[in-house]
Amino acid sequence: MEPREENSGSSTNNNLQTNEEAVIKLMENIDVDISKNGPIDVDANGTGPQQESAQEVVKKKKKKNKSKKKKEPLEQTDPPSIPVIELFPSGEFPEGEIQQYKDDNLWRTTSEEKRELERLEKPKYNAVRQAAEVHRQVRKYIRSILKPGMLMIDICETLENTVRKLISENGLQAGIAFPTGCSLNWVAAHWTPNSGDKTVLQYDDVMKLDFGTQVDGNIVDCAFTVAFNPMFDPLLEASREATNTGVKEAGIDVRLCDVGAAIQEVMESYEVEINGKVFQVKSIRNLNGHSIGPYQIHAGKSVPIVKGGEQTKMEEGEFFAIETFASTGKGYVREDLECSHYMKNFEIGHVPLRLPTAKKLLGTINKHFSTLAFCRRYLDRLGESKYLMALKNLCDTGVVQPYPPLCDIKGSYVSQFEHTILLRPTCKEVISRGDDY
Repeated sequence: MEPREENSGSSTNNNLQTNEEAVIKLMENIDVDISKNGPIDVDANGTGPQQESAQEVVKKKKKKNKSKKKKEPLEQTDPPSIPVIELFPSGEFPEGEIQQYKDDNLWRTTSEEKRELERLEKPKYNAVRQAAEVHRQVRKYIRSILKPGMLMIDICETLENTVRKLISENGLQAGIAFPTGCSLNWVAAHWTPNSGDKTVLQYDDVMKLDFGTQVDGNIVDCAFTVAFNPMFDPLLEASREATNTGVKEAGIDVRLCDVGAAIQEVMESYEVEINGKVFQVKSIRNLNGHSIGPYQIHAGKSVPIVKGGEQTKMEEGEFFAIETFASTGKGYVREDLECSHYMKNFEIGHVPLRLPTAKKLLGTINKHFSTLAFCRRYLDRLGESKYLMALKNLCDTGVVQPYPPLCDIKGSYVSQFEHTILLRPTCKEVISRGDDY
């Protein structure tokens, strides 16, 4: 047993010596680490750096990755369903196309006083830009799904329901500005299907899609034409380029008649061959663009599309709808067909109504449309029924104005393009401009 005791003592001495060397080495390492990296955690036994578990390491990495990841911006769905306010969380909506003023108004571009005026109007500008962004996204979607064989009423209801979603419809604060015009061929404007209409879009149709959006009464009025048959392309190009010319010519202190003359010159430089017959394209002389006011689609000034119009000038701060109509017919429209569009008279005061149903209908109109245009389908949607007599009474007393379809001669074709512009103090903004037109 003694030899074992001797060996045990020798082993203990060796272990002590080894432990002392290990501690010295450890302390040296700790000194080095502290000088480089700061203090090191020591485990409960004081024998070395604290070891992290694999799970803790993974958790820390995940936290770092999460903090590094930026929140991905929302993208619009297909079909569109996300309100544009959610796509622009900052609440700032894109500017339209900016065009500088010419000649005598060039100084406005750099005027600090005019810039300050614009800063004061920022909420209004942002509201109308929101309406324009909705218009762009809705028309992009509608253009992608249009095809021959679709019911006109389905096209309108799909478009209108998409507007309602994207603009976050909220009574008179945000929504549709006027009924969806989808006038076909020789019908130039103001036609939308009434409930039960079975009209089908055909391959050889020329359809004008004219719809409006509004936020806080700031209206975007914008239209385009769809034709599947390429033989109509020159007709569409005529109105598109004429509208672009009108937009370019418009400006502060510009006379309305000068805009009309420029539009007509471009419009009537076009010809179109339809089924072997060549037609000179004409501007429709009794259709016009117009100024736009809060909750007022036609605010008093008319922008002609032929020469010889009013000498009245455009003014700073005004909104205008610049729209042109190209026709293969007479270039003159008349009222025809069943009426679908109506609008409360903007100037009307109190009118005593004897018919109880007319009073009730006027209450619905005041609540849901005020002075914005509406159609019979919109009344149906609100649950109104058997209202035609009441509606006629409101029209007869002048409280409501009917707007029947406007038609050129039967068998002719009409195309239309339209943009809303804002004459800002420093520049002209084409509010509704998009990648499409």
